Amino acid sequence: MMIMKTLITASILVLLLGCSTETKTPIVVQETTDIKELSHSAYNFCKSNNLNTDYYFLVDLKKHSGHKRFYVWNFNNDTVTHKLMVSHGCGNNMWRADFSREKAVVSNKENSHCSSTGKYLIEERGPSVFGIGVKYNLTGLDSSNSKARKRAIVLHSWEKVTQEEVYPDGTAEGWGCPAVSNEDMKTLDKMLKHNKQKTLLWVIN
Repeated sequence: MMIMKTLITASILVLLLGCSTETKTPIVVQETTDIKELSHSAYNFCKSNNLNTDYYFLVDLKKHSGHKRFYVWNFNNDTVTHKLMVSHGCGNNMWRADFSREKAVVSNKENSHCSSTGKYLIEERGPSVFGIGVKYNLTGLDSSNSKARKRAIVLHSWEKVTQEEVYPDGTAEGWGCPAVSNEDMKTLDKMLKHNKQKTLLWVIN
């Protein structure tokens, strides 16, 4: 009887120790886009159009919005220096929800409340009613985003966008602007506000 109790106790200890030492496997997110290849194309575009050739911004809407998908690419050393969270447009869904977190719907139509793909010039700095109170106007350079100015699509911050990833949840969706967290906007603002040349923002899907 005593031997049986000892064996049971030992078994319980083994099970408890096994549970306590178990570690969760981290979720590894594979990049869906060849960022380096795209960035070579972006560099040639910037050089040909007299834009900033130190860095550019890439937003990959193919990625789940709960992951970081706003990239700051440094042309000088061919690396991503910052990965940020960014929102996309809600379309016909509820504003501030995350119903299209797995598949952003894009459109260039006015009042579509969708994000638009294509290359943008990051233009003049101005006041914003959102986030830290700073925005940068965007001019669309492609047929897919040619109405950006009419639609008031701007780069700004929003308190609903977090700095850290929220997967499997998504980022709150706005009316089509690429909005980042307040802290990340401070970083971008420091980079942009003293630029002598305009910077490229490229949104893909």
